[in-house]
Amino acid sequence: MMTTDLDKLRKLLPHWIEHNAEHAAELHHWAQRAQGLGAEEAAASIIEAAEAMEQANARLAAAQAALP
Repeated sequence: MMTTDLDKLRKLLPHWIEHNAEHAAELHHWAQRAQGLGAEEAAASIIEAAEAMEQANARLAAAQAALP
């Protein structure tokens, strides 16, 4: 059976979503650690990065839902 690009997308999107979620969780963890170290500005930037990754995941989930 031949794998199409659509088949690949159906497999890749959930993988990307899961991978990004793991990274976002790790970023939140390190933001808390940075706060504990008094690095508030760094922590805020790390939180923004985590939130951007979560927003990207929402877009990827929408893409996944839109696949035929």
